[in-house]
Amino acid sequence: MIRTNVIVDEKLVKKALKLTKLKTRKSLFDYALRELLRHEQQRDLLKLRGKIHWEGDLEVMREGRNL
Repeated sequence: MIRTNVIVDEKLVKKALKLTKLKTRKSLFDYALRELLRHEQQRDLLKLRGKIHWEGDLEVMREGRNL
């Protein structure tokens, strides 16, 4: 863990805390950073669309599964 002091928009923080129902600013910033990383990773995965060749039969793979 590192300690970082930042100046942030107080109204934005209050609005985000209310919206997320998180209790602390620390938990809010942790949440925001994790969501940012998740979003960027999803974007990277979407860039692979159409670039990976896959052969298979989803119907056969799904046999016996309760969907």
